[in-house]
Amino acid sequence: MQRKRWMFALLALLPTLAIFAFVRIYPIGDTLRLSLHKWDILSKNKPFIGFANFEELASDPLFREALLNTTIIAFGVLLITIPLALVLAALIYHRTRSRLAGFYEAAIFIPHVVSLVPAAMAWKWIFDARLGPLNALLTSVGFAPRSWLFDPVLSVLCVIVLCSWQALGYAVIIYLVGFKSLPTSLYEAAELDGASAPQRFWHLSVPLLKPITLYVSVVTLVSGFNVYAQAFVLASDAQGAPGRQVRVLVLDMLENSFRNYRVGYAASEAVVLLGIVLILTLVQFRMLREKGRS
Repeated sequence: MQRKRWMFALLALLPTLAIFAFVRIYPIGDTLRLSLHKWDILSKNKPFIGFANFEELASDPLFREALLNTTIIAFGVLLITIPLALVLAALIYHRTRSRLAGFYEAAIFIPHVVSLVPAAMAWKWIFDARLGPLNALLTSVGFAPRSWLFDPVLSVLCVIVLCSWQALGYAVIIYLVGFKSLPTSLYEAAELDGASAPQRFWHLSVPLLKPITLYVSVVTLVSGFNVYAQAFVLASDAQGAPGRQVRVLVLDMLENSFRNYRVGYAASEAVVLLGIVLILTLVQFRMLREKGRS
């Protein structure tokens, strides 16, 4: 009987597993195969070259720039999103009896579901050197206007701000779920012992929400390493040509594939990105397992 149940469950899941393998597993395997070939779209000869593409990546200054910018963006978004989301979730949770609680949640979550390109265009106008409201605000208080999208450092900062604005809503909602699952008896006992609200937050909420913090951190990092549309739109010119100030991994892969026709080389970049994501995922499982043992 047990074997029949397992067979029934396997047969029921087989169509879904087949679709998942075709949509997810097969492209990953094919990318690994392409990364080991000199795969040029315009050439019929696509020889096997082993790890030559990866060796070239190590000496490619554009790849190193893209990897550095992507890493800075990913960890910058993480450092902004996690603390801010935790504080905002705590404030909203303690105002759940307010009639505006639902409005607060919706207002914070809306940026997460807004389409990337229109949102990036709006922020591009905000950062505009001549007509943007940010420079107008700086000028009104006595600061000099800045060329936000043309400075190599400030343009990366602009991408971090945009990505943090979009990632914040999801993190807040996840933290809210965590706050609602915490035992209220601990907070009542701490309040009776004279603990202030900041003390209860720091010594109770933060440690108890550590598993959720780990989950949100990994999701935020993975999303940060896959950043593309935000950097592309913010750094593009009026004709839509991609800018050179914010080079990220996904943009570098697309340029190598469809502009330079070096599909095999771009596939090796995708493999590196896959390795980064897998490492971050393994770190998440390791930390969660250690948390469970403790």
